[in-house]
Amino acid sequence: MGGMAVRYLPLDLKHAATPKIEHLATLAGLEAAVRGTLIAVWPLYLYEMLGDAQAVSVAYLFGGVLSLVTGLMVPWLTRFVPRRWAYTAGCLLYVLGAAMAALGSNLGAHLALLFSMMATATVFVCFNAYVLDYVARENLGRSQSVQMAYAAAPWTLGPLLGPFVYTQVGAGIFVISGGFALVLLASFWVLRLGNGKQIQRARGPAVNPLGFLGRFFRQPRLIAGWFFAVMRSCGWWVYVVYLPIFCIEAGLGDMVGSTALAVSNAILFLAPAINRWARRAGVRRSVRFAFLGCAALMVAASLLAFLPWAAVVLMFCSSAFLVTLDVVGGLPFLMSVKPSERTEMSAVYSSFRDVSGILTPGAAWLVLFVVPLQGIFAASGLGLLLAWGIAGRLHPRLGVQRPSRGGLAETG
Repeated sequence: MGGMAVRYLPLDLKHAATPKIEHLATLAGLEAAVRGTLIAVWPLYLYEMLGDAQAVSVAYLFGGVLSLVTGLMVPWLTRFVPRRWAYTAGCLLYVLGAAMAALGSNLGAHLALLFSMMATATVFVCFNAYVLDYVARENLGRSQSVQMAYAAAPWTLGPLLGPFVYTQVGAGIFVISGGFALVLLASFWVLRLGNGKQIQRARGPAVNPLGFLGRFFRQPRLIAGWFFAVMRSCGWWVYVVYLPIFCIEAGLGDMVGSTALAVSNAILFLAPAINRWARRAGVRRSVRFAFLGCAALMVAASLLAFLPWAAVVLMFCSSAFLVTLDVVGGLPFLMSVKPSERTEMSAVYSSFRDVSGILTPGAAWLVLFVVPLQGIFAASGLGLLLAWGIAGRLHPRLGVQRPSRGGLAETG
């Protein structure tokens, strides 16, 4: 009897529809609104709450380490907790972080930053696993570009409006960010992504939570793809954190850096066009071109630092190549992931943010012992140049459109 009842249910009540690229991009755009609203507020808020730059640096460092551990532990967590609940927990951590920040205390500031960074790691791992589940390999490039386009407005307006709202209404900016997190959570449940596609595996004893790292280190293509993501993120760290400081020290004021960031993020609107170009050029050629262009411009900015406006213009131009890497730089990794390792390797991939968040300030701290601040631009350029060299080992047909089949080459 029960079987007959199920038989006559509408199809969309029995099975969740397969999410489209635009549905996943909507989640990416909403998550960008959560983070973009606060990206330029966190440094101001933490400095006000903690009292000095050193305390802020320690808070970021500790948060980065905790975020790294959180991201790597998500695959282990999802062995016991369905992925939909892990994603939900990440959204709620965003809300909890906003609530802690609104308290306006020293302890609240520390907890707010920690919860926010843990939320980012958790949501990012789960989201990338969903992308690998529901987006065909030949459509990964389009998926990345559509996500960038949907996130363009939050990343463009957030750095400009966030600090302004914070100066006007204080903790109210965190309420706005928390509200976006609730909208993100509601949208996720409306889309009914569930737990993703389940890959059946042989039953066996529980593995070490970090045991999948061994499989990662045995796959050179994954290592290279992860390294590209780390270096791209280091480039953004230098642009977001150290360019504004350079502008202040050069007497250009404190709005030049944030304005440059906002305009740079507007380039994300061109992500679909960048993806179309990359499909014609191929992954190897487009990735190498972006790394080389960004490296050359950052080194040039360092050499012309005695002309501050020239250095700023060169750094701004380098951001166009960083946006290109946002669109195509993740493809070498995503195209090399085995279906049975989606969640685990998404966790490894997500660690690039935390590793770059530890590596960049550490390297900058060492560089400043030897040369002025513009030396950080050159150091970043050299790192990007190393990534350009490694990218030369990618297979030339990776991501190249095959006219006979209309698909993308999958050779890695």
